[in-house]
Amino acid sequence: MERIDHLEHLDKHLVDELAQVARETIREELREQTRKQRRTAMLYAASGALALYAGAALALAVGFALGIGLPDWAAALITAAILGVLAYVLRGAARPHPRPADHGHPAHDGGADAAQPPPVVPPAGAATGLGAPYPPMPATPPDEAPRPGGIDPEAPHHRA
Repeated sequence: MERIDHLEHLDKHLVDELAQVARETIREELREQTRKQRRTAMLYAASGALALYAGAALALAVGFALGIGLPDWAAALITAAILGVLAYVLRGAARPHPRPADHGHPAHDGGADAAQPPPVVPPAGAATGLGAPYPPMPATPPDEAPRPGGIDPEAPHHRA
């Protein structure tokens, strides 16, 4: 019996050693990946900072060019409006666009029923009527008053 106990000790020692080697290998791989990602993040940050300064220099140049024929306040106002329009266009380009399957949905058509939510239909086989714990919700009547604050809780939420 002593021989079997000795082998169990060796197996346990081998498993512990393999686990330690695996931990060290994974730790080293994670360090290497983190180092590469840190370098990439720093390059992106530097690129963004330089692009910000380039945009500011371009806005200044546009303002000076407009200032040749206009009063300074008008040139600054026009430059601010141009930057505002560009920011709005870029924000719209950054938003996710609806998938092709969503084009047939009334909310995306812009038709008269776009503001009307679809009627609630219970799932197939669901108990309805007497004895049901929650009766199905009726469709919203078209002449219902709008909600206070104009907020629809079922509408998709977008952050600015």
